[in-house]
Amino acid sequence: MTGVLTTLRAGDPGLVVVGGGIAGLRTVQTVRSAGYTGRVTVVAAERHLPYDRPPLSKQVLTGELAPEAPVYHGAEYFADLGIDLMLGQQARRLDVERRVLHVGDAGGGELTVPYSAVVIATGARPRRLPCAEPPEGVHVVRTVEDAAGLRAELLTGPQVAVVGAGFIGAEVASSARALGLDVTVIESAASPLARAIGQSMGDLLGGLHARNGVRLVCGRGVTGLHGTDRVEGLLLDDGTSVAADLVVVGVGVVPDVEWLADSGLPLDDGVACDEYLRAGRSEVLGAGDAVSWPNRSPGRDAYRTRSQQWTTAGDQGRHVAEVLVYGADAAGPFEHDLYFWSDQYGVKIQGAGLLNRDAALLELRPDRSRLVAAYRDADRLGGVLTVNHPKEFRRLRALAAAGAPWSQIAPREMSLADDLSGGDAA
Repeated sequence: MTGVLTTLRAGDPGLVVVGGGIAGLRTVQTVRSAGYTGRVTVVAAERHLPYDRPPLSKQVLTGELAPEAPVYHGAEYFADLGIDLMLGQQARRLDVERRVLHVGDAGGGELTVPYSAVVIATGARPRRLPCAEPPEGVHVVRTVEDAAGLRAELLTGPQVAVVGAGFIGAEVASSARALGLDVTVIESAASPLARAIGQSMGDLLGGLHARNGVRLVCGRGVTGLHGTDRVEGLLLDDGTSVAADLVVVGVGVVPDVEWLADSGLPLDDGVACDEYLRAGRSEVLGAGDAVSWPNRSPGRDAYRTRSQQWTTAGDQGRHVAEVLVYGADAAGPFEHDLYFWSDQYGVKIQGAGLLNRDAALLELRPDRSRLVAAYRDADRLGGVLTVNHPKEFRRLRALAAAGAPWSQIAPREMSLADDLSGGDAA
């Protein structure tokens, strides 16, 4: 079976990729490496060449990297690949019957871009707090401009409050602390990262904050911000306040799909794709933070999910390219273990698989400088989480991907309660 792109004729509009992130980049790279020679156009809202976002909450804030877009490749790279770049163009509407994308720039200009096939890779945008924000001192981290603005303010020595103890919040807190700043992290859940890695491991990794001089407040929501011209603090839902003259909001993201409301495409926590990442039509596919799909893991029924991980987005970009060139049957369904990593407080956290549950602790140093945890899914190994142990992570990740029985892991299980008591006393 052949894909949509292999049936095109000379003069056809070709492939249009909406979004200039890692999902879009991997899509265009893969269609070219797979032999597609027709027209390829990338439409991106930002004016920068595609750039790497993970450093924005880490090396850019600490000053290890300059506060500018860490681009993957220069303009000549895309020219050599024969990629037409339409930068600074916001997707406005998709007409799937006429196969036309409507875009506009900041100046109000509008253009139409015809396509033979389109990949939706518009990503997501940060959630804001559900309360009025003063005009100065409240930040999110998504774009290089966000990171550059935050970096400039961090250099003034502010008292920092981070709302949200997820990976972005923890990385920002770590970066601010590395600059010697006073930092408080507020998390509405009972444990940091509980939705991502389960409460027991969230409690453990939450200890990294205190061990590095960061105050962590869990189980409290933000109901308001103090300050008129500039933020002066936060009001919590128990009536207490946290002083801060710089606030970073890291409470998740919203898939950027409002522009598709009238398209007729299925929308459910982003663009609702099938197992091949097709969005209801063979010529419309999705990749990255903007899409959900029925994921599978060994021995488990498919479950609809939307990933916010860099690796998943890139792998989805490769997969949609293969579907477009080789066809869905040849490419197969997209299955992923949702691998992630996070660098914070001098340690590397890696995880993969089904982690939103309690875990069995296999190894833990009292200072949390090394940790290995395994997650059970029925009678199988469902996932793995490690801190500073890449070799063991690779081993357990491979076992989970192979559907290894839990009996291979259980004999090594430690007593979490005993280790925690010993670790806290150390």
